[in-house]
Amino acid sequence: MESTADVHVESARIQKQIENHLGISGSSLLFEFRQLDNKLRLDLITVNPRHQQSFLLHSEVGYDKLEVLRKMLTYVQNYRDMESSYTVQWMARDDKELNTSYFRSRNMYEALDKLYYGRDMNTITVFSVVLNPVS
Repeated sequence: MESTADVHVESARIQKQIENHLGISGSSLLFEFRQLDNKLRLDLITVNPRHQQSFLLHSEVGYDKLEVLRKMLTYVQNYRDMESSYTVQWMARDDKELNTSYFRSRNMYEALDKLYYGRDMNTITVFSVVLNPVS
């Protein structure tokens, strides 16, 4: 069994690998852990620095912190090959500017779930969801 200090060091190391692979760091990438019954869920959230909105990148579930972090690292290393790219145009309720965000997901419904993650659906109006061509 690993000591507590080793778990923290390994956790920090994997989080840094995820940040480096995505090219996102600091307050623009959030790791949210929460207990679900006998498992742990990790939601990886991105914050767009331009319009200061947060979106879900991906969620993983496992038995402990290191397992979910390792699953997340595997996901970020491979998601471009496994999921389609979508462009979503949207506007916040009290905003006058049309925003464009990009999501990787299995389908457009999952892309919208990532857009609406953690917020009331009435706070954002979606104008279009487009499946981007494979390049």
